[in-house]
Amino acid sequence: MPGDILNYTKIRSPLGKIHLLASENGLTALYFDPQGDAMERRFPRSRRVGSRRNPWLLRTEGFLYCYFAGDLDFGSDIPLDLRGTPFQLSVWRELRRLAAGATCSYGDLARAVGNPSASRAVGAAVGRNPVSLLIPCHRVVGASGKLSGYAGGLERKQFLLDHERRHSGTLAA
Repeated sequence: MPGDILNYTKIRSPLGKIHLLASENGLTALYFDPQGDAMERRFPRSRRVGSRRNPWLLRTEGFLYCYFAGDLDFGSDIPLDLRGTPFQLSVWRELRRLAAGATCSYGDLARAVGNPSASRAVGAAVGRNPVSLLIPCHRVVGASGKLSGYAGGLERKQFLLDHERRHSGTLAA
């Protein structure tokens, strides 16, 4: 766990390079460029080894190619090996239930995890999400419905929401 060696690769996407990390148990991280600093803090280079053979990296690459091609129903079967607090894990679990093209607010998410007054804590947990797209933090918006806070950048967040709405048949909110 904390000191284990993680397999690493990066791939190209319509949104730039994506960095992937996986343990033998599942995908551990998915970061867009230039989020390298956050990835480095959580998963130092000394714990990474390049690999094109890790099954979770290969499966995630397949998911990403399908996702960007418009197949949004692939990926929920990729095992995740997440490192977080029990509260963060509950927020991330709830985010995985949110359908492609749909959005929710931080308050909605706080209510869904059974802590309606924890919007800020939910925001912090969303911000610490190590597996973008598979834990779709881009689907969380402000209470007014406006885009807010996305570590990959608001332009990427808008792209992802538009992409999902276009391919899932969900109308813009």
